[in-house]
Amino acid sequence: MVLHCFDLGCLEYPRALIVQEDLLHRRREGTGHDALLLVEHPPVFTLGRGAEEKNLLTPREVPVHRVSRGGEVTFHGPGQLVGYPLIDLANHGRDVHLYLRGLEAVLIDVLATCGIAARREVGKTGVWVNEKKIASIGVGVRRWVTYHGFALNVTTDLSYFADIVPCGLVGVRMTSMAELLPVAEVVSLKPLVAATFARYFGYKDIIWRTDLPTDFQTPNPEPRTSNP
Repeated sequence: MVLHCFDLGCLEYPRALIVQEDLLHRRREGTGHDALLLVEHPPVFTLGRGAEEKNLLTPREVPVHRVSRGGEVTFHGPGQLVGYPLIDLANHGRDVHLYLRGLEAVLIDVLATCGIAARREVGKTGVWVNEKKIASIGVGVRRWVTYHGFALNVTTDLSYFADIVPCGLVGVRMTSMAELLPVAEVVSLKPLVAATFARYFGYKDIIWRTDLPTDFQTPNPEPRTSNP
């Protein structure tokens, strides 16, 4: 199997949604490939489809989007490596829970390679270092094709997490790689994340794509709200 990887740089969240929708449609119709999008976003809060609005405390002037992933409210911003896998789970056991555990395993492996001992927390999706959460995961699946994904805090401004109840977990504290390592950069992590993801999910080759996978013209992007 071949994994197509797109480095989207820093891209506004609504545009990244459109890219995902485009690739998701192509993959479901059998005209596309399994893909991994790697991206940073300008500051944005997102709420999963069942998220409670009370967990968005003080959104400042940051845009807010309710989207069709699982999970509660989270923050995306510069210095955070966000990964959106668009893969056909028909080739990976058709098991969403197993897929979630796989994403956690990929991030734990990446952090271990960087010298950070991370772990799962029983009953809670995501990745933790000691008592703090370093990576969040929220996925969607349509006809066994995945979208949305994971967010790893690298040099993220953690103050934004004080404006929400991250992942709906009262009292949770967030951390980043920069709090634990003297040097950590998103750009240097992208090849490691892609290679680790490919190895874990059984892809023999990675094709790095520099072209944008869509012209951003799709009829039904997910709705955007400025204030939930």
